[in-house]
Amino acid sequence: MKLADARERAGELRRLIAEHNHRYYVLNQPVISDFEFDILLSELETIEKIFPELITPDSPTMRVGSDLTEEFRQAQHRWPMLSLGNTYSESDVTDFSERVRKGLGYEPEYVCELKYDGVSISLTYEAGRLISAVTRGDGTRGDDVTMNVRTIRSIPLRITSPGALSSFTIRGEIYIPRSEFEAMNAERLSRGEAPFANPRNAAAGTIKLLDPKIVASRPLECFLYNLLGEHLPADNHFDNLMAARSWGFRTSEIIERCTGISGVLAFLSRWENERKQLTYDTDGVVIKVNSLEAQRMLGNTAKSPRWAIAYKYASEQAGTELISVDFQVGRTGNVTPVANLMPVLLAGTTVKRASLHNSDQIDILGLCYGDRVIIEKGGEIIPKIVEVDLSLRKDSAARVVFPNECPECGTALVRNEGEANHYCPNYLHCPPQITGRIVHFVSRKALDIEGLGEETIELLWSNSLIHNVADLYYLRHEQLAALDRLGNKSASNILAGLNKSLTAPYHRKLFALGIRHVGETVAKTLAAGFPNIDALISADAEVIESLPDIGPRISTSVKEYFADPDNIEIISRLKAAGMTFEGPAREMTAKGPLSGKTIVVSGSFQNFTREELKSLIEAAGGKIAGSVSGSTSFIVEGSEMGPAKRAKAAELGIKLVNEAEFLKMIKEWPLDTTM
Repeated sequence: MKLADARERAGELRRLIAEHNHRYYVLNQPVISDFEFDILLSELETIEKIFPELITPDSPTMRVGSDLTEEFRQAQHRWPMLSLGNTYSESDVTDFSERVRKGLGYEPEYVCELKYDGVSISLTYEAGRLISAVTRGDGTRGDDVTMNVRTIRSIPLRITSPGALSSFTIRGEIYIPRSEFEAMNAERLSRGEAPFANPRNAAAGTIKLLDPKIVASRPLECFLYNLLGEHLPADNHFDNLMAARSWGFRTSEIIERCTGISGVLAFLSRWENERKQLTYDTDGVVIKVNSLEAQRMLGNTAKSPRWAIAYKYASEQAGTELISVDFQVGRTGNVTPVANLMPVLLAGTTVKRASLHNSDQIDILGLCYGDRVIIEKGGEIIPKIVEVDLSLRKDSAARVVFPNECPECGTALVRNEGEANHYCPNYLHCPPQITGRIVHFVSRKALDIEGLGEETIELLWSNSLIHNVADLYYLRHEQLAALDRLGNKSASNILAGLNKSLTAPYHRKLFALGIRHVGETVAKTLAAGFPNIDALISADAEVIESLPDIGPRISTSVKEYFADPDNIEIISRLKAAGMTFEGPAREMTAKGPLSGKTIVVSGSFQNFTREELKSLIEAAGGKIAGSVSGSTSFIVEGSEMGPAKRAKAAELGIKLVNEAEFLKMIKEWPLDTTM
């Protein structure tokens, strides 16, 4: 075969294969057998082997994967991938529609779509070809997983429809159908491998694999649900999705235009039960204003669009048997009981474990091994035991007893007066506490060290390269590069991240040390009260307690931490590595409209994250509290506020303030949110 003939035949084969892929994976209407399809693909592979110059990035043969990639590069989103505000209440949906109506001055048309339980992806096409696939990441940039996404057969590599845009971005959700998930887990078990926890975790883990060949072997699918670009086909979301469908994209058939909120509520009601018959997991409905012009008018907050909201269905319950209880030790020594259950299907996933929180929860439930228990998923995410069926309890059932000794190191457990949790005081030699503190030290809210996640910390620990946080700053490039899953570039990134962390804000360094009872807010208070760590180390307990909201429990914990010579040695080594523990002196509490008030923030908000609201409160002179008590002035209430906090507020007569009311309190105050 001559090159010209090979080029013509390769083009024809790619067109045929793309058409049959679309019929099979998108339309569900195959017209040839798998054998006939394989013959076409085999012929194309043969041509590309003979004429490698004919291989193109969007060739169907590339879907089977190629060599390992060293790592994922970061890619910027042209349009931010915002998260949606969530609600579990129809009244919140009605409130959302009222805000929209006031913002626009009229009642708009809405579009309702199912909320898929998978992994968000953003696909960019240029000249009709897929050039990048990027995960959500932090909303502004994500991981470029293009090589992996090319293996998903329901995602077109090339768009040839005459009416399609040349350049555009389309977003969707990658998922694994339930039946395929069960088959995949059965195969893993037959090979002696651990099964995946649920379809979403399996999809998320798969799309981040470094070997596209393995990705290609997994049953990933994708629904596309949002078209972005210049000069879109229509001025509304629904028609743009229909256009994308006509171009060959797989969009869901379950989508409906609704006139007014009554149509939206009817859609929510209809799909609450019907969704359970679907072949994939969905946990709610996404409600969007249809008009693009209306979307632009309503705009976005820093976190989410004002023109869309996600409604999540109420938690489902299931009955199963309690087999055993594990007692896990966290970084601060807290011991958390976790129930091991007879596997049961709940909300589309197989549940085998559930949190029991603490010994009080075990006593309240009166748990015995072998009990028939009722479990539910809080927010469809975290399983928990809510009830025991005492009528089915056996007379011989043994009570679940909280241990007196640490299950990891054997040290006698301690429970301080007024605290719910038992903890292991063997701070220096209890392995999960040591690794947990190191993971906390490098975490996003602490020193945010790039390249150092939990898995990498475990890798360094298991190779005896680190024994405490100070050891991180004495790692050498050749030590890191020689480890599995790392390499030269990862080693350089880690060392650069460590170097950058040396000059992080003083209060974040205090928080990163992992002192018991010293959270972000307390760390800020200590940093404001003591200009450097040496002053804090030498301070008497009474001086520490003179700071706002610092009581004996915190001061005792701080003094105990600095009384330990090993901790002082760690701090000395951190200083020797170049870390500074000092900050500019400033007033303990800002003066402002919230001066003297103690405020709790609970739930999710439309215009701010919880952290942003806390910064606003501090800048306006208020104090942040994590729990509701008699000293709480009021609660800033968002959607999904916890029922326990709501009940406590009602019991104590504490006022609930919504987001709009809170903003009125601080309106026009010159806020400094850099604290």
